Amino acid sequence: MLANVYMNRLLKGWRNTKRGEQFRARVVNYADDFVILSSGKAKEALDWTRKVVTRLGLTLNEAKTSIKQARTESFDFLGYTFGPQRHKKDGRWYLGASPSKKSVARVKQKVGDHLIPSNVGTWPEVRDRLNQILRGWLAYFSYGTRAAAYQAVDRYVYECVRHFLRRRHKVQSRGTTRFSIEAVFGELGVLKLRRIQMGSRS
Repeated sequence: MLANVYMNRLLKGWRNTKRGEQFRARVVNYADDFVILSSGKAKEALDWTRKVVTRLGLTLNEAKTSIKQARTESFDFLGYTFGPQRHKKDGRWYLGASPSKKSVARVKQKVGDHLIPSNVGTWPEVRDRLNQILRGWLAYFSYGTRAAAYQAVDRYVYECVRHFLRRRHKVQSRGTTRFSIEAVFGELGVLKLRRIQMGSRS
């Protein structure tokens, strides 16, 4: 809450002093995370922001603070990577957004932490919690270019589920026959992100 109070003060100062017009810019924020979109006045906008934040008795997170040329450089904000992206089919570049590598890594970590040998719940209990994790991530990351991120998560989920069930049922082989991709995302009821994405297009 304290950070939000200071953020509100910064935004109020931005509006009252008409910095948006001066820097040909707008501020996009969520809680105390924000990005300033400027047309040619990024350095001036950053200098002003640093001064105001310092007057408020705070400091910018320099590890997360930088100036980017959005048409040629990518930047991360609120779990997404924004900037130039390339179409796989024709190689054409476009400006877009996709789940960031860190966001993909975080959901993988959650899945891995859930599907551990010490989790002795019944399979329906394990599966339902797993699907809850995936649905929560899917609900947030439902914007932009998602195919590659969804595919990476699906692949990781399958490997984790297969290893989890192989250990639980003491299967000596790799388990790819008994716990195939079709079985895991079919009769075993695990949510497949790519299937949902493809279904949303119809």
